[in-house]
Amino acid sequence: MTAKNNEDTVAELEKSLRHIAAIVKQKGREILEDYTITPPQFIALQWLFERGDMTIGDLSNRIFLACSTTTDLVDRMEKNKLVVRVKDPKDRRVVRIHLLPEGARVIEEVIEKRQTYLNGVLANFSPSETEVLRVTLRKLHDEMKEK
Repeated sequence: MTAKNNEDTVAELEKSLRHIAAIVKQKGREILEDYTITPPQFIALQWLFERGDMTIGDLSNRIFLACSTTTDLVDRMEKNKLVVRVKDPKDRRVVRIHLLPEGARVIEEVIEKRQTYLNGVLANFSPSETEVLRVTLRKLHDEMKEK
């Protein structure tokens, strides 16, 4: 492949990934309309669901928000009984955010609806095309994590 072809291919890939990300984000927001959580709350709950208890600082770093903004976000989620603040038993100065069953239920439902949407999108893909896409996206994700 020549350098020009490679540049064109990379440009097309970047554009496709950007457009796919925008569609996924929009569809995710549509799904969230049925729930009492905001998109930033969904992202925070998802991190807690996948990684377990976190401090405000850890969560802030993961969701790319200031600690003060994350604190306000957690306050609202705590009020809605999605999370609770828990003192670390090893160091009482440390407070961790713990996902409550209601928060886990909401995340599981939303993720299930997102997967149902994706399954519908992939309906015209053959099983082998779906597998190639899965493997390729996994490889791309792994490469991006390392860089």
